Amino acid sequence: MSKNLRRTALKIIPHVPWGTHFCQFYRNKDDLVEILVPYFRAGLESNEYCMWITAEPLDEESAREAIRTAMPRFDRYLQKGQLEIIPHDRWYLRGGVFDLQTVLHDWIDKLQHALEQGYEGLRVAGNAAWLEGNDWESFTEYEAAVNRVIGGYRMIAVCSYHLGRCGAAALGDVLKSHQFALVRRPPEWAVVA
Repeated sequence: MSKNLRRTALKIIPHVPWGTHFCQFYRNKDDLVEILVPYFRAGLESNEYCMWITAEPLDEESAREAIRTAMPRFDRYLQKGQLEIIPHDRWYLRGGVFDLQTVLHDWIDKLQHALEQGYEGLRVAGNAAWLEGNDWESFTEYEAAVNRVIGGYRMIAVCSYHLGRCGAAALGDVLKSHQFALVRRPPEWAVVA
C-alpha cells in the first residue's frame, strides 16, 4: 500500500489518501462512535497525530471512554500525547467567537507540530452540532476553505453533522464542501458523493 493511502478501519472506505476531507451524517451517539472510534484507532496505530473535537451528544469524556473500550492499550497513546480530545468551544469558539482564519491557521500549526514530533500526519474529526444559525454561513465558508487547501497537506478530516439539525439547504452546503459523505441506510453505511 502507498504511504499516501491511509487506513480508515471503516469497511465502507478502507483507505483514503492524505488530503481527504469528508463528512458523516449521524442520528445519535452510537453513529458517531461507530465511525469515529475505528477512524481514530487506525490513525493512532498508523503513527498519526489525532485530534477529536467533540460536541453533544458525544462529549470529551464519553469519546475518551468509547475509544478506550475499543483499544486495549489506548492509555499508552494518550500518555505519549498522540491524541487530543477537546470540546468544540476550546477549538472552534475561543473567545466565544468562531473565526475562520484562526481555526484554519491553527490546523496548519497543529500539523507542523505533529510532523516535528515524528508523526506521519494529522487525523482530525470535528462535530458541528454546536453550530447556531448565526454561525452557519461562516462555518460553511470555513468548510469550503478546508476542502480547497487540505489536498496539499498530510491531513485527513471528517466532519460530523446531525441529520436532525440539517435542513435541505444545509445538506446541500455540507455535501458541496466535502469530497463525500457517509450516511446510514439501515443497517449499513453508504457513501454519497
